[in-house]
Amino acid sequence: MCGETCKHGSEGTGRRQRRPVTRHYEGFEGARISEYASFETVCALADFITEHGSLGAKLYREFGDDLEQAHAAFEDYAGEYRSAADFAEEVTRDSGTEIPASLDYYIDWTALARDMAMNGEIMVFQTGFDEVHIFWSR
Repeated sequence: MCGETCKHGSEGTGRRQRRPVTRHYEGFEGARISEYASFETVCALADFITEHGSLGAKLYREFGDDLEQAHAAFEDYAGEYRSAADFAEEVTRDSGTEIPASLDYYIDWTALARDMAMNGEIMVFQTGFDEVHIFWSR
């Protein structure tokens, strides 16, 4: 029963509060694991997260907890960058596009990267302050 310091709003009522059970598994970087997941599934997920760390867990969640799709996404891995804007600038310059020096400061690389993500061209996962991982969405 909830006591005097109850935060559920039932002070003095004497009713039991049913709270949902949440399970936290250490070492899985926040990835959700079904209560009914098989041992093989848990081991495969553990191997995947051991190999890829928090990036693997974020990718696993992005694909609706589908480990096969998360594995397949690494085939379209573009790399790690300081920001998505750095990626957009690099891709544009590597494509052979000539940008006149007088216009270089007017290009908003952040907006270009945002548009690429919103259009579904890329997926961006931030894993640190100056650390983003880019995947092509093919």
